[in-house]
Amino acid sequence: MSVQGPQQVLELAKVGRTFGEGATAVAALRDVHLTISAGEFVAVMGPSGSGKSSLLAVAGGLDRPTSGAVYVESTPLAGLRLNELARLRRRAVGYVFQDFNLVPTLTAAENVALPLELDGISARKAHRQAADALRQVGIPELADRFMDQMSGGQQQRVAIARAIVGKRRLILADEPTGALDSTTGQGIMEVLRARADAGAAVMLVTHEPRHAAWADRVVFLRDGRIIDQAAAMHDPTMLLTQAGL
Repeated sequence: MSVQGPQQVLELAKVGRTFGEGATAVAALRDVHLTISAGEFVAVMGPSGSGKSSLLAVAGGLDRPTSGAVYVESTPLAGLRLNELARLRRRAVGYVFQDFNLVPTLTAAENVALPLELDGISARKAHRQAADALRQVGIPELADRFMDQMSGGQQQRVAIARAIVGKRRLILADEPTGALDSTTGQGIMEVLRARADAGAAVMLVTHEPRHAAWADRVVFLRDGRIIDQAAAMHDPTMLLTQAGL
C-alpha cells in the first residue's frame, strides 16, 4: 500500500509579476517555482525590493501574476471570478498585512470575526472563534476596544488573530512582528509554528534570522527570483551568508 505525503496547499508555477510596460517595466517576480505543503512553515527572506511582498500578494490572490499560475489546494486562482476568489480567501487564506488593514469602526473582536460572518457563520459562533484567536495572540482583554484605543503592537496582534481565526489552510504573514517587542514577537512565532504543526501551510516574510529559525525551510529571493532555499537551522545567518544576502 502506497503512503501519500502531505497535501500540497500552495503552488506557484513559473510565476512572474511585472509592473508597468516598455522601458519603465519593473519585474517584481521572475519565473518563481514554489510549493508549500500542509503542516509546512516556510520563511521568505531577501533584501528590500527583492519581491517578498509581491510574492505574498500573488500567493494569496490579492494580485494577479503576469505569467505563470497559482494554485491554492489545487484550485487555479486564474480561473476564479472575483466573488469566487473572495470566498476562497475568506475560507482558506489568512493574510497578515504590514499595515494591518483593520476596520477602525469595529472592535478587535468584530475585526477578527468579520471574515467568518461574511462567510455566513453565525455572529455568536464567529465571536466565540474570534475570542479564541485573540487569546492565542495574548490580548483577550482587548476584545471590545477600538483601533484608536490600541498601540501599534496591539493592532498588529489583532491583525494576526484575524489571519488565524477559523480553519484557514494557508496563512501568509508579511513581517508580522514588525511593531512588536522581542518577547511578544517570540509569542507570535510560537502561534504560527503551532498552526503549521496543526496542519496549516504557513509562509512568513521576515528580515529577522531568529524568526526564520522557526520555519522548516527558508527561501531566499533576490531581484524577484528564488536564488536558494534550504532547511532552516538554529542560526539562519549562516544561510544568509551562503546565499550572499
